[in-house]
Amino acid sequence: MRIDRERDAAGPLVRGFGPTGFKVDAADGTMGIYPALLLTATRADGWTPPLLEALDETALAPLLHEPIEFVLLGTGATLRRPPRALVTALEARQIGIEPMDSRAAARAWGVLRAEGRPIVAALYPLES
Repeated sequence: MRIDRERDAAGPLVRGFGPTGFKVDAADGTMGIYPALLLTATRADGWTPPLLEALDETALAPLLHEPIEFVLLGTGATLRRPPRALVTALEARQIGIEPMDSRAAARAWGVLRAEGRPIVAALYPLES
């Protein structure tokens, strides 16, 4: 699926996704394809995520160094709930977590960034 760049969105945006991963368009015009992905307002990085059941703050550490409202968590092909311990740890830091399937998270990323929301995203692969 192809996603057009949201108007006025700054930073990296997911332009499409498919079996090979997420196609990311950086603000500087470069493009990359990542099977799994960490996104901030300024960076897109490939990621080797743990099993969702083992996801913790350590795995998300590259995303948690700036003030953010919430983590947009793409859980793969289907919506799955993150570990309760992760939710509790993020809440202790006053950070929310919004889980959804990775396709929905990729689409939501551009919309939320266009609104200027201080968010980050962690996207699991669409296929195992």
